[in-house]
Amino acid sequence: MRKIKLRIKEIAREKGLSMTKLHNRSEVSYTVIRKIFRDPYAEINLTTLARLSEILGVPSRDLIEDDDNHPSADE
Repeated sequence: MRKIKLRIKEIAREKGLSMTKLHNRSEVSYTVIRKIFRDPYAEINLTTLARLSEILGVPSRDLIEDDDNHPSADE
């Protein structure tokens, strides 16, 4: 099974944004931001993805990547 990996943490760090700064600028809950930073395979909704892409100044497609090498629960 293919897994989708979030690249939000890496891109936020490249842009000098901590979890707190990302939370404050995006108005996405700190709990969700912390979950994303701790688990790049966390499930988030499209509204959150769109909001974070806007704040980070990148297309939403840049915030995700296919990870065929991640072991899934189905294996």
